[in-house]
Amino acid sequence: MPAKYLLATACAVALNLTAVAAFAGANDYTFEPLAAEIKKGDDVVVALRLTHKPSGKPVADAVIIRTRVDMAPDGMADMVSPVASLASTEPGIYAFKTDLPMAGRYLVSVAAKVQGEPETVVGKVIVKAVK
Repeated sequence: MPAKYLLATACAVALNLTAVAAFAGANDYTFEPLAAEIKKGDDVVVALRLTHKPSGKPVADAVIIRTRVDMAPDGMADMVSPVASLASTEPGIYAFKTDLPMAGRYLVSVAAKVQGEPETVVGKVIVKAVK
């Protein structure tokens, strides 16, 4: 009889650990700009750091699957700039070449696949283009 209870307890613990792992996910990551202000212009480099929030460590080798840069924070979401990914200069840093043709706030939207995470990590970062 005690072995039966031991097995039941082990199953309960395993299910509990699985449930905890299921709650960890895409919200455990954050994208942050390396510079909140960038000089406006063409072929500007916007660099973002991807960090695992619980550990505070940079996340290397994420696969960027979607990017967008627009002026939604200033009410001009239709003003979209082209975006091209650049090679990473250090672990956890993801850089993009884009156009910031006028001064104002730009929304940089990024979606990434992080190794070991079933969910897509999504970041929305505001950078300010200055003269």
